[in-house]
Amino acid sequence: MSYLNNRPKTIICDIDGTLVKHVGLSTSCKPDFKMELLPGTIEKLQEWDVNGYNIILISGRRESMRKETERQLSEVGIIYDKLILGVGGGVRHLINDKKPNGTIDTALSYNLERNKGIKDLKI
Repeated sequence: MSYLNNRPKTIICDIDGTLVKHVGLSTSCKPDFKMELLPGTIEKLQEWDVNGYNIILISGRRESMRKETERQLSEVGIIYDKLILGVGGGVRHLINDKKPNGTIDTALSYNLERNKGIKDLKI
């Protein structure tokens, strides 16, 4: 177990409805749109960053919205290591292997209520 505790965690986190208020594609793709942060978003991302976690943001937004999305994230101070777009709105499955001893789960998931944020999430 100590081997895993010494390795950085990877956080894969949705954007809309998780970090910022979900408003729908027709609104979020407008050039003058500004994201509305959900409570605790910046503090939690900073906590993960200080702990050395890899922060990967995903969204159902189309790849063609990359520049707008990057601008919007930057404007509200959201930090991340990778941004993956085009991940549709269907159910998402995270699949990973167990370590050789077979007793440690290396993939976890958390389903949060839309627009409640990550403030109280314990990882």
